This record gives sequence, C-alpha cells and structure tokens, in this order.
Amino acid sequence: MMNNLNYINGEWTGKNLQQSPVYNPSTGEVVSEVPKGGKQEAVQAVAAASDAFEGWADQTAYDRSKLLRKFFDLMIEHEDELAEIMTKEMGKPFKEAKGEVHYAANYLEWYAEEGKRIYGETIPTHVPNKRLQVWKKPIGVVAAITPWNFPAAMLTRKMGPALAAGCTVVIKPSSETPLTAIKLVELAEKAGFPKGVINIVTGSSREIGEVFLTDERVRKVTFTGSTEVGKKLMEQGASTVKKLSLELGGHAPIIIYNDADIEKAVNGTIASKFRNAGQTCVCGNRIYVQSDIYDEFVDAFADRTKQLQVGDGMKEGTDIGPLINEAGVEKVDEHVKNAVSNGGVVVAGGHRIGEKGNFYSPTVVKDVNPSMLIMNEETFGPVAPIQKFETEEEVIQLANDTPYGLAAYVFTESVSRGTKTIEKLDFGIVGWNDGAPSAVQAPFGGMKESGLGREGGHQGIDDFLEMQYVSIGI
Repeated sequence: MMNNLNYINGEWTGKNLQQSPVYNPSTGEVVSEVPKGGKQEAVQAVAAASDAFEGWADQTAYDRSKLLRKFFDLMIEHEDELAEIMTKEMGKPFKEAKGEVHYAANYLEWYAEEGKRIYGETIPTHVPNKRLQVWKKPIGVVAAITPWNFPAAMLTRKMGPALAAGCTVVIKPSSETPLTAIKLVELAEKAGFPKGVINIVTGSSREIGEVFLTDERVRKVTFTGSTEVGKKLMEQGASTVKKLSLELGGHAPIIIYNDADIEKAVNGTIASKFRNAGQTCVCGNRIYVQSDIYDEFVDAFADRTKQLQVGDGMKEGTDIGPLINEAGVEKVDEHVKNAVSNGGVVVAGGHRIGEKGNFYSPTVVKDVNPSMLIMNEETFGPVAPIQKFETEEEVIQLANDTPYGLAAYVFTESVSRGTKTIEKLDFGIVGWNDGAPSAVQAPFGGMKESGLGREGGHQGIDDFLEMQYVSIGI
C-alpha cells in the first residue's frame, strides 16, 4: 500500500529495524507493520530538521504557501485512501474518517494563507534618534507528538502553522495509528517539501520523547494527549526550558436548561457524545439536565441513541466503530458497572457487543451523581451519564468542579442565561446550542489542567514564532 517506514532527511528508512504491528480494532488483525525506532533515529531526525531549518526559514511566506497548498490538494485527491487507512488502523466509520481528512486538509489551506499574515510592529519612540520595532521569527525545530484518535487532524493542526511560520518538523505519531501520519508525510514529499523540513519517526515513545525534550536543537514540542503525560513532558522539558504547546485531557459538561429546544439539545448531545465512539477530548462526559425537562430529554435522547448502528467502520451505515483497544473497552465497562452499583439506571445499551473486536454499545445512564467514577474520570467511550439539576448556580458549580477545562456545552434559547452561564464556565471552548464547535479558523485549547496554548485560527501560528524587539539608533 505504501512505504510504512520512517522518513528522515528525505529518505525512507527503517527496514533494518525491529517492526511493530498495527492492529485493526474491529477485527484484531494486523493491518501492517512499522519500524520500532528509538533514540538513534530520533537524533538523526532532529539533526536533519536542524540542518534544514535555515534554508526553509529563508524562503518567503509565499513560497511556503505554495507547497502547503500542493499538500492540501494532494490530501483531497487521496481522501478515500487516507480515510480507508484511518478506518482500518483506528476504527472510526469511513464516512467519519473522510470528514476528518477534509478537516485536516483545511488546516493546511488555512495556514498556507495565514503564514502571509505574520505581521511585525512599529512602536512610537520616546526619543527622536531611535526607531522601535517588533520582529517575528520562526522558533526553529518543532517536535510534534500526536494521538491515535485523530491521526490526521491532530498532525496537520501542528504541521500547518509550524511549516507556514518557517519551522521544520519532526513527527512522532501514536504507535497505535502511525499509518495515517506516514501517508501524510508521503504526500508532503510528493508536494515537494525540501529534504529535512518534514521528518517522521515511529517507535518507542519514551526514547523518542526523551530526545525531543532534552535536545537543545528542538526549540518547541507540541503534544496532544493525556494530562498525565503532559505533566511529564513539562518536567522533562524544563532542562532546556522547552517551549510547549499541550492539548490535554477533558471532562466536558453539557448543560441543558429547561428553556432549551429539546430536539436541538438531543441532536447536539448525540453529535458531541458519540462522535468517534466517544473517543474525543471534547466530547460531552457529564450531561446535566434541568429537572423540568429531565424525563422528556432522557426519553428522547435514549430513543435516538438506540438507533445508532455499531459495526466495522468500512461497512455501509455504521455510525459507531470499535474502541481503540481492549483496555478502552474495559474502562468503559468499569464506569458503567460502577454507575449502576451506585444507583445509576441504564436506559440504553450498557454492554459489550460481540466476542470479536472492541465494540461497546452506545449507552445512556440516568440518575447519576457526583460520587460515580464516570462523573470524575474521562471515560473515552460511548457512554452518556445524565444528572438532574435545579438551579443555574448549582449546575455551574457542578460543571466547574473538575481540574479540566477544555470544552463545555450549553443548551438554552435565552441569550441572557446563555451569556451569564458561559461567562462563569472555566473552559477554553464552549458550544452554545452547538455540539460540534471545532473549526479550523477558531482557536482550540483549554484552561486549567487541559493544557497550554491554542491551535487553529490566526492565534495558532503564534506559538511557532519568537518575538524579537529591535531598538534602532539613527
């Protein structure tokens, strides 16, 4: 199908290394194998990116834009192939995978233009014989560590602004879904990026990550993953005062007030909760419904949930694919059983499906309470716990009672109530009557332990730039 190798300094390498299998979570079968790289390969990739940096940074924003645009065009041209690779290694339904390919490609298109808008600044001087300016420069070599749940979008969301800013890139994809990233690098090579500008290394997260965080030539590390790992990266990066962008865990609340449009709230909650089988950092994990409409919402939501079709992502009509691995299934099942043992009532799903593959039924649990695991830990699966609330003050306290602050959702037809609620929510992203707020042109990121920095929008390129103040005597 393709190389399935490391790409370092314009060469496909790694045939001589031990190979790691990549599994299809729907069947458990081996899809392919990739090299099990480590410290040596990471150092080689960093060296290549470092050597290529000056030449790439010296190119004009227009030259870099043309290559990013070619990369975008190739992604669209190969959308079916990319989607099939993603579905087979990650499990998400093919139609959803195609949606991710387009979403991912749009980051390249966006930053192909945004790179032309890196503006400096002239500051009014305090003395006649000086001119004060602010220049912006690419930060240097960027190491990008990407997760398994969005293997295309999480990569282009980092590559796009980095390359547009004039940085070179070294990529470490998830060991569970490296094939999509490798295919993207293959397309980047075809687009004509110079040797060393883009590199990818598969293999040991510990060894490769240690090189990224301790090598002084790497000026920035951008990571999407768990808060636990993000904290470790912060510790390791301290030795070289590494600049970090961290998009970490979430535990998103969905607040549904009694004046909400029920159909709109059900549709939005379905979109948020069950996208990618609930394996997203921004999916709704805690659903709070005001008592006046609690029963009506639960019944309507459970009915819609029961209609969702679970199966292999390559089969027509599949709405929800498998979880990524057995551990994911076990965690989901543990959360459901804990909720039931503490008074929760399953009104849809609540069980594993089949003996083959990592499938779990779309599940709704009502009458949950804050003591349950599911209301305190990120489930990362297709389970929707619903809790009743009475007042605005109560639900805002419940929503904010978490160390995470990535995404939140509010359903109300009242502008006054929606505005006041959102102003008090400690979350970086809020969907108001919208279960899918992510957009290429908007900043994505969290507060509190959900991370540092923003990706997307015009703000997303800032973290790949250094600001240099220049005082000129004349």
